[in-house]
Amino acid sequence: MDKLIIEARVNEYATRRRNPNVPWLPDEIAGDAAECHEAGASIVHFHGRTGNGEPDNRYETCRDTILAIRQASPILVHPSLGYLTVSASFEDRIANMRKLSAHASTRPEIAPLDMGSVNADIYNARSMTFRNPGTVYVNRTDMLLEMAQQFRKDGLKPSLVAWNVSFLRQIEAFARMSLLEEPLFVSLVMTDNILIAGHPGTADGLNAFLMFLPADKRVVWAVTYIGGKLDGLLDQILLAGGHVQVGLGDHPHADEGAPRNADLVAKIRRRAKALGREVATPEEARAILQLPTIQW
Repeated sequence: MDKLIIEARVNEYATRRRNPNVPWLPDEIAGDAAECHEAGASIVHFHGRTGNGEPDNRYETCRDTILAIRQASPILVHPSLGYLTVSASFEDRIANMRKLSAHASTRPEIAPLDMGSVNADIYNARSMTFRNPGTVYVNRTDMLLEMAQQFRKDGLKPSLVAWNVSFLRQIEAFARMSLLEEPLFVSLVMTDNILIAGHPGTADGLNAFLMFLPADKRVVWAVTYIGGKLDGLLDQILLAGGHVQVGLGDHPHADEGAPRNADLVAKIRRRAKALGREVATPEEARAILQLPTIQW
């Protein structure tokens, strides 16, 4: 069984209302990433944010964040494409990754590729109503085909994000078309509370994913839990050989006080060690995912 890859999802679009430790600015993200590396994380995933927490998808912000991260630690870098760019053209949506990939110092190791579209309405179970019904996270197949080809050309490993089983079937089709190189790095999205677009964060929800992983391809799979805590799934993931993506970007963990991202990573590491599974260093994660070495 491979060593455990822990990816710190440090901010996404999280506010500081329930936890003030969500990093936003480049230096904050870099400091947080260094702490997460010390705690056992080998990958950091981040979204560009402004000083007041607004999304910031500018190239300069992403560039400065990556440079700051690499100055602070050897953790592998996985920036966002920017959720708010989903209605943009292919050229606009891929522009940041192209610019970042042009220079070794800013080239990410990993880039996200959400392998399908999904209704992303926010649901209030108490009032049984949807907020802003009609909200769709759009990832058209024609655009995904272009993006997969561009990522390969730029030497980027796609993080193949699956919100439900149909995404896995699309991943399998792309792999059969030789658009994706093994091992496939697949992120299985569990969701809870007000976001119901992914599989529920239960053993059955995870098993439903695992049943449909491409059987004839080498897959490195990890679990993200948006809106919930991984605690109830953690042993199942660790013992099945899966990997973990965790952070304040997905859940504030306010019931634990005001933990930092590194605290969440350390908690995962402790449980993995108790179950006899060591965590991967960035270089070991690079080998597991078969990433090229970047000399910056």
